[in-house]
Amino acid sequence: MGAGHTHKLYRQAVSPVHDLPPHCKLAAVFLFVIVVVSTPREAVWAFGLYAVLIGTVAGAARIPAGFLLKRLLIEVPFVAFAVLMPFVVPGDQVHVLGLALSKNGLWGAWNVLAKGTLGVAASVILASTTDLRALLLGLQRLKLPSLLVQIASFMIRYGDVITDEMRRMSIARRSRGFEAKGLKAWSVLAKSAGALFIRSYERGERVHLAMVSRGYAGSMPVIDDVTATGAQWRYAAVLPASALVICLLGWTL
Repeated sequence: MGAGHTHKLYRQAVSPVHDLPPHCKLAAVFLFVIVVVSTPREAVWAFGLYAVLIGTVAGAARIPAGFLLKRLLIEVPFVAFAVLMPFVVPGDQVHVLGLALSKNGLWGAWNVLAKGTLGVAASVILASTTDLRALLLGLQRLKLPSLLVQIASFMIRYGDVITDEMRRMSIARRSRGFEAKGLKAWSVLAKSAGALFIRSYERGERVHLAMVSRGYAGSMPVIDDVTATGAQWRYAAVLPASALVICLLGWTL
């Protein structure tokens, strides 16, 4: 996994969150999401405190609020689904502004929006403070199956190659006067997709043969062994531990 693989969500900065080892951040975000999902939906105040925690971490990571809010737009499809729930979920109804809304649907919509938004926000912060290569090293350090890590690493490495191949094929079609209009264009696009698949498959075979010829035996060599100190683990544990306290209070109060 070569260096320099960043992504659009990554935000270069110097902060305590950026400096944390990737596997610490991955574990912290995963545990935080588990705790948030386990919180009873009726504990509305708990989700407000979770939002404060997320805002605190974003501030420590020097992530502007506008940047975070803009990236949260990825959950718009879930928002649309949640908006429909009060109208389609059966049960007792309440009238709001002349509309008959289901109580269960309102609670369900709140549950989806609150937990989904917090989970997406935590994921955005993780992606904003960790580049792709570090994420893969973190997954490897957390003992994720080696094969899955390798598949992800090759997707990152060769995703741009396949995208560039698609761009060249598109330019070639346009240079021959092709315009994607009407049903007749589907045949050409289908043949292009088939050709792209064949080229990608052949490229994968060549890459595999090259790896085998260099001694590949099913696992990639560990070039950078990422380690974490006890202090770094404790610092990363602040977020899920604080969330766990809130969750327990939400069940008991």
